[in-house]
Amino acid sequence: MTDDANSPLPDMGLTGPLPARMRPRELSEFVGQAHLLGPGGPLRAMINAGASPSMLLWGPPGTGKTTLALLTAEKLGATFVSMSAINANVADVRAAIAEAQERRIKGGKTVLFLDEIHRFDKRQQDTLLGAVESGVITLIGATTETPYSSINDALLSRMRLFRLSPLSDEDLSALVGRALTENRGLAGRFSLPPDALARLLELGGGDARRTLDILETAAIIASTPSADAFDAQDTIEVGAKTKGKKRASIPAISREAIESAAQRARTDYDATGTLSAFIKSIRGNDPDGALYWLATMLVCGEDPRVIVRRMLISSGEDIGAADPRGITVAAAAAQAMEQVGMPEIQYILATAVTILATLPKSPRAGQAYFAARGEIEKSGTKPVPGHLRTNGGGRYIHPHGADQSGPRAFHVNQPYLPEGLAGRRFYEPSDAGLEAQISARLARLREGAK
Repeated sequence: MTDDANSPLPDMGLTGPLPARMRPRELSEFVGQAHLLGPGGPLRAMINAGASPSMLLWGPPGTGKTTLALLTAEKLGATFVSMSAINANVADVRAAIAEAQERRIKGGKTVLFLDEIHRFDKRQQDTLLGAVESGVITLIGATTETPYSSINDALLSRMRLFRLSPLSDEDLSALVGRALTENRGLAGRFSLPPDALARLLELGGGDARRTLDILETAAIIASTPSADAFDAQDTIEVGAKTKGKKRASIPAISREAIESAAQRARTDYDATGTLSAFIKSIRGNDPDGALYWLATMLVCGEDPRVIVRRMLISSGEDIGAADPRGITVAAAAAQAMEQVGMPEIQYILATAVTILATLPKSPRAGQAYFAARGEIEKSGTKPVPGHLRTNGGGRYIHPHGADQSGPRAFHVNQPYLPEGLAGRRFYEPSDAGLEAQISARLARLREGAK
């Protein structure tokens, strides 16, 4: 195919969208992540040494996770196998591991890149453990979610964790400049005035893929003569006369073209940030905010199982003993997930989220647990009191045999904490919801003990 001077974008024998064409071919072309890839950076040292362990790349979209996995496989001289946890299953993983085992017998290496690894549940993640432990595969997982809650502890302990940051404006400027001038990019056919560049960086939001997507769409807009994005006065003359040719002028990609392209670009979904906003809206008793972020996640293709998992956590962490219905509602939504898919599950999730956001909140039960745990971590475990042991004998008084009526029904005043912790209060209920009643009952029982 020839390079038509009137075509909107150059055809240099390369296919695919601009972000794919501009993917770094070697580590020296990689932009950003200086804390990992700069001089003395741990990831650079490992990749250059060609001896990379399994790793987890954690960071927002468009920060280079897939590229780093590709470069690592190349340095290792390994076969690169890529799959996404969105559509892969246990059978796919096992098949890839079996092929890697055969390759290993013949002296070959395998890098298994698992994108969106957080979408695998703990059981699915377990299928990777043996192959990672034995070195059959070098696993490189990519996630946009906090790995400490979404990745199996056993798997996480076998991987090096590297956190990637959003690209800076300086990083993106370098990337855009390369895309404008290199033959595999826009090959010098467009200029980008400073105000348009500033707007592009702003809309790119630290995401290289999104930035280049917008740039490519804006270039198409700018190349259309009938478009409002530029007119004749926006063209800029470049270069001197060449042999047999007149001075050339090229279209300038305007700020308006950038903004128009951004509207056509895919929805920019910040999974980690949106989930955080969702949970904080539930915790803050704001059903409108919670429903908005729920809708954002579902519109952007978030796995409803991820949402339900966060709802279950919130029911214990935020609602707690203030209203036990929170756990019941969240658990019911999780069970419904097994029977109802999209789009009908939206009604169930909306109902559950509305209830969770409007129930009274109290973190006291969870705080009490971690206070007790903190005591154990500080002072160690203590012996079980004799009367509470299995063979405690007659010293233990069974509450079922106590008075069965009155404010202290079925209650016996006897110690339940180890020696040295008598009278210690880990749980102090709030005045919210059911905890107000719990507080009053405990006060009555404790008053009777005096």
